[in-house]
Amino acid sequence: MREGVNSTAASAEAKSAAGGQEVPPSRVALALGSVGVVYGDIGTSPLYAFREAAMAASHNQAVTRDTVLGVLSLIVWALIVTVTLKYVLILLRADNNGEGGTLSLTALATRALGRRTPFIFILGVIGASMFLGDSVITPAISVLSAVEGLKLASPAFGDYVAPLTVFVLVGLFAAQSRGTAKVAAMFGPIMVVWFVSIAIAGALHIADDPHVLLAINPFYGIAFLADHGTIGLVTLGAVFLVVTGGEALYADLGHFGRKPIQTAWLCLVLPALLINYFGQGAKVLADPAAIENPFYRLVPEALLLPMVVLATAATVIASQAVITGAYSLVHQAIQLGLLPRLAILHTSASHVGQIYIPRVTVALLVGVLLLVGLFRTSSALASAYGIAVATTMVVDGLLAFFVIWKLWKWPLWKTALLIAPLVVVDVTFFSANFMKLFEGAWAPLLFGATMVLLILTWRRGSAILVNKTRRTEVPIETLIRSLEKKPPHSVPGTAVFLTSDPEFAPTALLHNLKHNKVLHENNVVLTIVTADTPRVPEEERVQITPLSKSFSRVSLKFGYMEQPNVPKALAIARKHGWQFDIMSTSFFLSRRSLKPSATSGMPSWQDHLFIWLARSASDATDFFQIPTGRVVEVGTQVTV
Repeated sequence: MREGVNSTAASAEAKSAAGGQEVPPSRVALALGSVGVVYGDIGTSPLYAFREAAMAASHNQAVTRDTVLGVLSLIVWALIVTVTLKYVLILLRADNNGEGGTLSLTALATRALGRRTPFIFILGVIGASMFLGDSVITPAISVLSAVEGLKLASPAFGDYVAPLTVFVLVGLFAAQSRGTAKVAAMFGPIMVVWFVSIAIAGALHIADDPHVLLAINPFYGIAFLADHGTIGLVTLGAVFLVVTGGEALYADLGHFGRKPIQTAWLCLVLPALLINYFGQGAKVLADPAAIENPFYRLVPEALLLPMVVLATAATVIASQAVITGAYSLVHQAIQLGLLPRLAILHTSASHVGQIYIPRVTVALLVGVLLLVGLFRTSSALASAYGIAVATTMVVDGLLAFFVIWKLWKWPLWKTALLIAPLVVVDVTFFSANFMKLFEGAWAPLLFGATMVLLILTWRRGSAILVNKTRRTEVPIETLIRSLEKKPPHSVPGTAVFLTSDPEFAPTALLHNLKHNKVLHENNVVLTIVTADTPRVPEEERVQITPLSKSFSRVSLKFGYMEQPNVPKALAIARKHGWQFDIMSTSFFLSRRSLKPSATSGMPSWQDHLFIWLARSASDATDFFQIPTGRVVEVGTQVTV
């Protein structure tokens, strides 16, 4: 679960019996909701994280006491430093109008510097892209690791693990178009049961070898790394599995708030995780053969199947959270102009953040099924897991440096003293995960790199297209003066011309004058502006600037987490004195047909990639929610 995911638990609001007014959810209710949405990923890490770290540390040899204590010490301090200190105590305070996540942090860093810089932009693109790479692998490894518990119940189930995993994943993705409201309402209670269950399972086995609690001392982790060289670094890459999902604490800030997320982490999630990891360590010390699957070995045989069912439910919740997080991130990227418009469907009448993006669903499902088919076991997938999250965490740390230094106005030395050690830890984890490049880490990196390429191509191609079309455009002021000297035939009604640059006459307006030789009584040059804040208050939504008796310039501002609704926003213009009537208004849009050019400034392959992206964009009419019966499209051909 990541960027800007929405849940019913997060947005549920009670109505007071007296006045029917909305009552904000209590901190307890929000904390419960955060348990179900924020912590699905990190909460299911005990299924595989300790096993992989201990096996990497033992290097296919018998697991020793020093190995177990060293690994557990690294796990404890990874959770404390990377999650608790960095995200819970520091980054949760870096909110962009209440919202968190890599793109929000990018907007904050840009605002802190007072200008857009290529370095900050590239950091934001890499962080967001790597999150999407993580979104492909999380469902695969989570569901696989849960279903693998069936092999302990009966070895005969071994051949059915991968097919059953595929069945669960296909069902999960198929349900996305129905929305997540009803399922999300159950997330919190199920995950609370999950965390309580894994805490009890761990607590029952700590007594197997109480000395395991010595791992709280960081000396054991440091000594292990110092004594094991390269193996220690490889082990660190496996230890990182315990903190994957930690960045969701910050990403979902806007939906739960800082205090509820902190409360859930400190009072339930962190204690449950630590108790379970200590229990697994004690079990392995008492029975080294348990290293095969130490999580399920904690569970009494009679409760094994119920635990497999509960684990599968928890991993489905973790996967659901990642999927909806990917929807929200792509939505934000579209609003910020990083990706072409895609069809976005709303699955809830009451919760605007619950959306469904068909193309993203298909891409994620194909990627997840390919991973399951290629790796087939959670142990094999563990080598691929972590690199994308580690990259995102490095990006978050670097962006946080600029926010704390420039926006919070800390002295440079204090900022460096706080952030530098955290970034060093993140870079160390990244290096450890990068060592698994040829063992599987290439998969999320390839997906993330593809997203970076698509975003940079779309931005570069769009800039080239704007520059080319601008050469043939006429300043709107010049056109108005020309029309006043020689007015064309006037027809009743209002014409709205959409454009990205309000200083120049829209192409659709010029073509309408050239071919139809008419001008409406009222003409509006409309621009949609995306703010660097998540949402925009209604009083700041509309800005109207009269240009002449028959022309006006209108700017509609939306936050990057809002879905643009042009008719609804224009209705607000009535407060500014404009008598907007949808039935007497026609919307003119330009539809450009792109052709590759030898002098575009991009390589030929990138020209064709940009044209493909442009053609895959959804119709502006649907994206801006304009009634199709009120739209007139004007086609033009442009080389790029």
